[in-house]
Amino acid sequence: MTTITVSVVYASADGALFSQSIQVPSDTQIGEAIGQSDFLKAHPHMSLETLSVGVYSLRKRLEDGLHDKDRIEIYRPLMIDPKDRRRKAVDEKRDPAKWRRER
Repeated sequence: MTTITVSVVYASADGALFSQSIQVPSDTQIGEAIGQSDFLKAHPHMSLETLSVGVYSLRKRLEDGLHDKDRIEIYRPLMIDPKDRRRKAVDEKRDPAKWRRER
């Protein structure tokens, strides 16, 4: 069986970066590769079932396969909904004298 090289990366909220390259069999799934890396040991408060992952910024499932030189990215949960953030930014720029918002 052939092996492929993949990397597992994660940037925590405090700026710490986890990056590890591992050799896995070519039929390995994303979840299995994360389990074979030291990620879960380095972040014991996270569980594999709740992770949101992607490969090169494309969302993937833990059951998806891998290719040689793939970068598995582990995403943090959103702190604020993007629509709420945009709405708040627009509200801060509006002139209240010109814009009356009904509630």
